[in-house]
Order: sequence, then C-alpha cells, then structure tokens
Amino acid sequence: MLLEYIQSALNKARYEIIDDEQLYYGEVPLLKGVWAQGKTLEECRTNLKEVIEGWLIVRLEKGLSIPPIGNYNIENFRRRQKKAYA
Repeated sequence: MLLEYIQSALNKARYEIIDDEQLYYGEVPLLKGVWAQGKTLEECRTNLKEVIEGWLIVRLEKGLSIPPIGNYNIENFRRRQKKAYA
C-alpha cells in the first residue's frame, strides 16, 4: 500500500527546470512541503521519492492526516490496521 501511494504521488509530481546548480525542481502539490531538487530529472525524481518516504514516516509517527492520492488512502488503511489489532 505505501509503495503504491508513493508511486501515485510521484505520478502527480510537477517538475521544472530552474536557474540553479541543481537544474531540476520537483514537487507534489497534494503533499504540503514535499519538494526536491536534482542535477538531472532522474536525480530529482529519486530525491523526491526519498522526501515523500520521509514525509510519510513523520506523518504516520505523529498521527497526522495524509491526503488520499488516486485510489490510495492511507487513512482508511490505518483505520483498518487499528481495528485488526484491537
């Protein structure tokens, strides 16, 4: 579920070329504060994936909400997990 969520988030990412040493900038507008840079588009995408992973870990650890992306809803998954262990 988490891998699919991350892939879906990457599919929603927007990239642009910027005038900087790190030529590429990428962000996932649906995930507040999730952005990355890289010297190549592939490096930017890899960095963005790592940022998404870290963002998810922090949100899960702190019990913060996570917006659904596409067909993936971590909140529903989290609720099912809590019921299964209750």
